[in-house]
Amino acid sequence: MSKEEILINEQIHFEEVRCVSELGEQLGIFSIEEAQKIARDQGLDLICISPSAKPPVCKIVEYGKFRYQAEKRLKESKKKQKQIEVKEIKLSTQIAQNDINYKVKHAREFFEEGKHVKFRVFLRGRELQNPIAGFEMLKRVCAMVEDIAHADKEPKIEGKYATALMIPNNKIKA
Repeated sequence: MSKEEILINEQIHFEEVRCVSELGEQLGIFSIEEAQKIARDQGLDLICISPSAKPPVCKIVEYGKFRYQAEKRLKESKKKQKQIEVKEIKLSTQIAQNDINYKVKHAREFFEEGKHVKFRVFLRGRELQNPIAGFEMLKRVCAMVEDIAHADKEPKIEGKYATALMIPNNKIKA
């Protein structure tokens, strides 16, 4: 929730609201004036936490504490998110086999670390007219890492590149 979305005290313009205490207890349904009076008497704020409910739900709590807890929950949820790192390996249609082996070795290291790998084959000149050579190169490379990873999508042309995204198999992920 951003600061602009939260309605507090006099910003709330509903006829009646369901009130919840600071501890989460249901207090009942009150007119907005009664709810604001109850909050003022306790020295707290009336915060609308669910304006789309019928009737809207308001919580009687200190606004600073409410905002702090919301930011804390947001930080916790961000911590639990897993960042997916995509490493890019560039190839050419005219690349030698030992160079392919070297690049595949690096790709295998990335897969063992749980990273995704994007193989890109740069297409030049006439190769753009007939990108089959790029697709064949991608198929060769993908076949070399098939035991440790699988293709996310079919290889495709993106501008001057033929690309394939490979994802590590679940049993390998760290």
